[in-house]
Amino acid sequence: MDKVKITLQYMMPKHFFSRVVGKLAAAQLGWFSHLLIKLFIKSYNINMSEAQFERPEDYASFNEFFTRPLKDGIRPLASEPGIMAHPVDGTISQLGPIVAGKLVQAKNHNYSLQSLLGGLEQTAAPYAGGTFATIYLAPKDYHRIHMPVAGTLREMIYIPGELFSVNPLTAENVPDLFARNERVVTIFDTEFGPMALVLVGATIVASIETVWAGTITPPTGKTIFRWSYPATGNTAITLEKGAEMGRFKLGSTVVLAFPEGKVDFLADQQAGTVTRMGAPFAELK
Repeated sequence: MDKVKITLQYMMPKHFFSRVVGKLAAAQLGWFSHLLIKLFIKSYNINMSEAQFERPEDYASFNEFFTRPLKDGIRPLASEPGIMAHPVDGTISQLGPIVAGKLVQAKNHNYSLQSLLGGLEQTAAPYAGGTFATIYLAPKDYHRIHMPVAGTLREMIYIPGELFSVNPLTAENVPDLFARNERVVTIFDTEFGPMALVLVGATIVASIETVWAGTITPPTGKTIFRWSYPATGNTAITLEKGAEMGRFKLGSTVVLAFPEGKVDFLADQQAGTVTRMGAPFAELK
């Protein structure tokens, strides 16, 4: 059965299907949107008591529900100096060292950091010998992404690609999954050096947004787009630790990369650990 599921993913028109679902999710369809939201809450056992607005009727569209804000204080921020916070609610799929420019995707599957970040050697070079973490956001999770540390945006890269599912089954069976899916790469300058924060698209992910640029996907064509940002001055984009930096409309995965010798993940952080945005994640050196 697993082989059939993977084969179907290769065969299905993933972009067309995802864009159609995206339009449906964005539409304000009254009672029908509310019905979809109720079915989703029941199917995934979503804890709506954490949401700022708890009733399905409070949301005009499915996307508005899916990117719902949480109540103030529901995710306490690890505010201690020298501690990195989790950027999302999800589950750690992999984390550890970057070895010979490769990241672990799943058992027996590694992939290239340079490919993940858009193909340029100079983009990947600062993370040689460093560390990485991959966090999977399930449909039930809170889908806003927050800053694990304070940072100033230096670059954003949109990379077109496939839209395979990013669930654990696919990660174990589709080579180079995260480096072949559509994604948005963000590079921040932080107190410990550069940090890459990658938002990976997936099947039925209607779009990826950032707080400074709005919707980044889906554009048209197959061109890689790059944007540079000033490090200083009135137009510099600096986000504090815990601040929202983006969101997924229908779930996906984030990948983080850090330079060598700068980040030590806490002992209780490992593959399979459930994450909560704002909770302690790593120590900074």
